[in-house]
Amino acid sequence: MSDSVQNPPEVGAAVPGGATNAAHASFAFVREHAWLLGGIAALLAVNLFADPAFLKLGWRDGHVYGVPVDILLQGSRTTLLALGMTLVIATGGVDLSVGSLVAIAGAVSALLLNQGAGLFLTLAAALGVGVVGGAINGTLVARIGLQPIVATLILMVAGRGVAQLISGGQVIIFSHAGFEYLANGYLLGLPVAPLLVAAAFVGTHLLLRKTAAGLFIEAVGDNETASHFVGIAAARIKALTYVFSGLCAGLTGVLTAANIRAADANRAGENAELDAIFAVVVGGTALTGGRFTLLGTFLGAVLIQTLTTTMYYRGVPPAIAPVPKAIVIVAVCLIQSEELRARLRRFLPGAKGAA
Repeated sequence: MSDSVQNPPEVGAAVPGGATNAAHASFAFVREHAWLLGGIAALLAVNLFADPAFLKLGWRDGHVYGVPVDILLQGSRTTLLALGMTLVIATGGVDLSVGSLVAIAGAVSALLLNQGAGLFLTLAAALGVGVVGGAINGTLVARIGLQPIVATLILMVAGRGVAQLISGGQVIIFSHAGFEYLANGYLLGLPVAPLLVAAAFVGTHLLLRKTAAGLFIEAVGDNETASHFVGIAAARIKALTYVFSGLCAGLTGVLTAANIRAADANRAGENAELDAIFAVVVGGTALTGGRFTLLGTFLGAVLIQTLTTTMYYRGVPPAIAPVPKAIVIVAVCLIQSEELRARLRRFLPGAKGAA
């Protein structure tokens, strides 16, 4: 039986029973992600202890500012990549090429803007690059049958070279107010980039939970063979998740280039695929596929960005910053492990009620 049937639906999903079932789903989500929420709260507590103004929000030059805004702004790109990665992982796959697609989309955008192309043509080209890259991955995985880690590793390696070829190995600087507004602008006092990512999350949630698309993805991730025999186009669904992941990577490339007003084929999207995978995993979506949670992915991205911001604030050198990040991620994953909880309950009888 599918996990989606065994477990309560994602918060906000359409369920029979009205407010009672919605409250039950909300309680189940909080209970399931208690350790993740606790990790975010612990990081905030550490920062508040060191600096009581850490969570302070202010208003300046017509927009809100403060560290929480910086966390959402800087974390928006990882969150967007994690959105696409969630669907790929839900089908039992993984997409290692998103970082390279970010670099290609940024290079294409900078090149077109410097040649006088309009904003919409530039955005269409950047998003098209992501879609094409995702389609290549989807074809290799779903139609040809390559292992996802191998298929996407090809584009991960080759894509970085393609980005270097497009940019001529140089950092391409550009100036375009409309394009830069996407990453550095404000709408009604709020940063535009997190608003775009929030809209992408809400739109994806509605598409997956108000239609059968979400169940199809979970069915393919649970058992691809069984889903095929009940009439689900498993290969097509799996391929489309890679296309969607590529689309998210293309938009992330736009935001990355717009944020620094330049395209850096060497550094843009560097290790971004790892942060995206971490956000999905610590958010509660299993690497084995099946049931997924977009809200859990969002919280996982917030945890990673809060941790990154904390290290910057505490003066941790960038060279060793991945070490504490890896330790915290491993700790959260271990704490979420049902097997570990079962072992703890055997050795700590008092933990039985809390688990």
